Amino acid sequence: MRHHSTDSRAAKNPAAGGVLLHSGDTPAPSEISLPSSEALQAELEKENYRNRFFNTFRSTVFGLITVAAMAVLVAVLFLPVLHIYGQSMNGTLDNGDIVVSVKSNEMETGEIIAFYYNNNILVKRVIAGSGDWVDIDRDGNVYVNQKLLDEPYLKEPKSYGSTDIEFPYQVPENKIFVMGDNREISIDSRNTSVGCVDQEQIVGHIVFRAWPMNKMGAIK
Repeated sequence: MRHHSTDSRAAKNPAAGGVLLHSGDTPAPSEISLPSSEALQAELEKENYRNRFFNTFRSTVFGLITVAAMAVLVAVLFLPVLHIYGQSMNGTLDNGDIVVSVKSNEMETGEIIAFYYNNNILVKRVIAGSGDWVDIDRDGNVYVNQKLLDEPYLKEPKSYGSTDIEFPYQVPENKIFVMGDNREISIDSRNTSVGCVDQEQIVGHIVFRAWPMNKMGAIK
């Protein structure tokens, strides 16, 4: 009688789920390829470069945002930029001009200032300060404390303008008397609808014209 082992049946019938193994054979070990030290070093350098690039990019963006925010803050608080509308300063500042003002509490006669008025910003020239006496004759000549005011900045003809106050007029305490350089059409401290300007209304004094390019320069 012949005896057949289970293993020999499996060897003869691979379809039955057995594994073909010959006597004395051993499975071949799996082959694993490790990267070289040069490849590892190259990959490490790439990762370090990516990290450095990201950190530099993030720092640059943060720096630009900070600089822009500071520029806006400085512009709003110390150097307001204004767009001129209207004709009350014609000859000195024209409609469409863009000007830069400087924050200051000390305003001198002859300076051009910007000030808040009924949710708008007006631009006029300082004529007299607190306690001064202002007088204007019918030809538009201006007198401050009985002295004729020299006004070489006027390009438009002098004019008595829209006036409803009585002259001579004393400027109230802590107020400034202002007038536009286009005296014929300017509504200013000669009229009670505007009146004298309080220190708290002042935005700043105009120092520089930024636009148009052919007129860029200091304002006098």
